[in-house]
Amino acid sequence: MKIRYLFLVVFATVVCSSGAQTKSQQGHTTLLRPKLVVGIVVDQMRWDFLYRYYDRYETGGFKRLLNEGFSCENTDIYYVPTLTAVGHTSIYTGSVPAIHGITGNDFIIQATGKSVYCTGDTTVQTVGSTSNAGLMSPRNLLVISRSSKSDF
Repeated sequence: MKIRYLFLVVFATVVCSSGAQTKSQQGHTTLLRPKLVVGIVVDQMRWDFLYRYYDRYETGGFKRLLNEGFSCENTDIYYVPTLTAVGHTSIYTGSVPAIHGITGNDFIIQATGKSVYCTGDTTVQTVGSTSNAGLMSPRNLLVISRSSKSDF
């Protein structure tokens, strides 16, 4: 189960970094991409706790993230159910389940009637292992950011 959540976090980071952009140094309309964008989602933590308990945080921890990072606050959730896979996919694609296709942690493929984990993919091979635990990919994700389409 921990492998699934770890993969989900890595998957969400890849999705986020593929669409992230920064300002160009020349001032042109072409934007440069950062080498890596890391997204951190703290499940079950209200956003206002970041500020309510600010004085209790360490300098290199949440304080650094708040002072030097980006925080999405006072956001609305326009979908049900609010499951982990649905939420993380919505955050990193900027879309809703009806468009990005991840409607639950597990869901049924209508064509086959088979229950599948949200990142389950039997068409891939695990790297460095013979276990079936790593047979996962973003294959079930229907949304690709506009800026990353040329990469595929």
